[in-house]
Amino acid sequence: MKQSWFRRLKQREHAWRDAIGQDISTPEARKRALFHFNWVDHAVLRVWWKNFHEVAPDVYRANQPSPARLAEFKAMGIKTILNLRGTSPHSQYLFEREACTALGLTLVDHRLYASDLGSRKEILDLIEIMGSLEKPFVMHCKSGSDRTGFAAVLYLHLFCDMPVRQAMGQLHWRHLHLRRSKNGILDLFYEAYLEATQTHDISLIDWIRQEYDQAALQKRFQRMRGKSV
Repeated sequence: MKQSWFRRLKQREHAWRDAIGQDISTPEARKRALFHFNWVDHAVLRVWWKNFHEVAPDVYRANQPSPARLAEFKAMGIKTILNLRGTSPHSQYLFEREACTALGLTLVDHRLYASDLGSRKEILDLIEIMGSLEKPFVMHCKSGSDRTGFAAVLYLHLFCDMPVRQAMGQLHWRHLHLRRSKNGILDLFYEAYLEATQTHDISLIDWIRQEYDQAALQKRFQRMRGKSV
């Protein structure tokens, strides 16, 4: 009974939060969306903490940029923004899309997950996208820690020939990626590939195409964390 009441309360809270950030077409709606952006999407924490780092020449990583930071990127000569949160009806995406259009930045959207693995197609599509982006570009998710780190490892290995183990430095606590959290499943993706290379010679791209098993790795991670599957 108590759990059911708490669940309903949380559902109503989420519905309220979502409702106030889905429109920027009027001054009053923009005011509500700005509240959503700052306090629900936590942009207030990103005013000074930007998690901005160079990944490779003309390739950068960051957390969710505000319109003001997008203007800073433009001034740096950035051409493209790779948004790893995917499209959304909420404030962060509405403001980002609007600002990129106004600034002449190309916005490319592709959804990854912080605590789950993408499908084979989602990962292969990401690789194709990264190979086609006009540089310089910035890739980002919400906090710039997990999804962005996962994509940065892919980029460094596949486009800069950096060994996977070395590239996995992009999944590090200095970027606020916590391997022992539920987001450690992203590390397992690369660990599973490295295990495969111990028994046979296979490239990462071929491993993804031929051997990557999303469901099996998810179950393995749940077992590692002591959860039932």
